[in-house]
Amino acid sequence: MKGLIIKGIGGFYYVKTAEGVYQAKGRGIFKKDGITLAVGDNVDLEVLPDGDGVINTIEERKNHFIRPPIANVDCFIVVFAAAKPKPNFTVIDKFLIMAEQNGIDPILCINKCDLVSEEDLKEIQSIYASVYPVITASGKTGMGIDQLLRRIEGRKAAFAGPSGVGKSTITNLIIPEANMETGTVSQKTDRGRHTTRHVEIFEVLGGGFVFDTPGFTSFDILEAEEDDLADYYPEIAAYKGQCRFDDCRHKSEPGCKVLEAVNEGRIHKVRYESYLMNLEEIKKRKKY
Repeated sequence: MKGLIIKGIGGFYYVKTAEGVYQAKGRGIFKKDGITLAVGDNVDLEVLPDGDGVINTIEERKNHFIRPPIANVDCFIVVFAAAKPKPNFTVIDKFLIMAEQNGIDPILCINKCDLVSEEDLKEIQSIYASVYPVITASGKTGMGIDQLLRRIEGRKAAFAGPSGVGKSTITNLIIPEANMETGTVSQKTDRGRHTTRHVEIFEVLGGGFVFDTPGFTSFDILEAEEDDLADYYPEIAAYKGQCRFDDCRHKSEPGCKVLEAVNEGRIHKVRYESYLMNLEEIKKRKKY
């Protein structure tokens, strides 16, 4: 019987099938082979006489994450706040880089839009509008939720983004049955407290699934190499092979088409500065 792992707690997995949801354990071969089952895995389930199940095999994964333990993510909803906390574009772009690396479609969701002027909001939108879908939202009023639902229709979506930006609040609006505990931003640190407790996936209205997970909140190490970083910025990757030098890092080299595009406004300066900062972080990491 085919099924989807929708929840994992304490070594037990809950598998959604055409016949209903079964509590199951994985066969010992998974542990022997060093494979950890994950929410989002498509599996083959055997139902035992007592009504419980045994997971025999898992289908090939599109992608897989250890923390949080989820698999087969189709799209990332990268949430950040227009204010409180102030957007950190270098950090936001790390989530986008991770999406690009794993074959995941990013959707940017600017929350707390009611806290800034329309002019400021348009400026934030302009950074990404030519590269990724951008949705303006408000967890307070529900603005933008219908757009999000349309974007994730028929797909498995996971939320990502810094703490305190309202991921839990937006998730509550999309899947009220998740009954997530929402946190408040610490006045002292201007960062949100982690609020979600376990990993689960919920079906949403109109089709599609949303992962409810405590992960994807911060990155201390950028998992990319110096030679590859430009490939994870689509607007920079568009100029691949066009610079004078094949090994161009797009910093100050003569004949660099990326620098030319930045100066002419075809690549947003905020994104370019983010690229330079992340490039520097990778170089520092290599020293140690």
